[in-house]
Amino acid sequence: MGDETRVKLAIGADHAGVSYKGTLAAELREDGHDILDVGTHGADPADYPDFANMVAELVAGGEVDRGILVCGSAVGVCIAANKVPGVRAGVCHDTYSARQAVEHDDMNVLCLGERVIGIALARVIAAAFLGAEFSDEGRHRRRLGKVLDIEARHCSAPEPMPQARSAQQETVPRARGAQQDDRNLGGPEKA
Repeated sequence: MGDETRVKLAIGADHAGVSYKGTLAAELREDGHDILDVGTHGADPADYPDFANMVAELVAGGEVDRGILVCGSAVGVCIAANKVPGVRAGVCHDTYSARQAVEHDDMNVLCLGERVIGIALARVIAAAFLGAEFSDEGRHRRRLGKVLDIEARHCSAPEPMPQARSAQQETVPRARGAQQDDRNLGGPEKA
């Protein structure tokens, strides 16, 4: 895939990203990277937060240098991974963002959407991510410090989640003035 620096890398995906994960893991391993594949390994439905958490904890714990996550859009795994303190995950569907996010923002987990981009583009995005290094310039270090301060202020131990409710019991808070039924999903009904 390229001449990027060899890294120890965790890679994970849900069922919607398993094909690209398998391809990328094999090719990156061939390139000499140390790959820890946390799954999933098949097409059966799998919950993306489980794999995002495994990769994120390995990165945050220093057991690997970086991580790659793949799901259908990349958004779900990105949201989940960013809940782990020390993780800076980003959705990147172009090489500029993948490189710049490492160089300027010290991104350590790349999130890719298998339903959004082709495998050829995923390959070059992964190479750009793995080939980039944090610039350590004063302005980038200062901005990263501010991000880490925000994380420190807001990342306290959350309350345990309430017991799971059935789908019939689930409710989602609605915006003020929103329709109280699902007939008009575009907003409040007009009189």
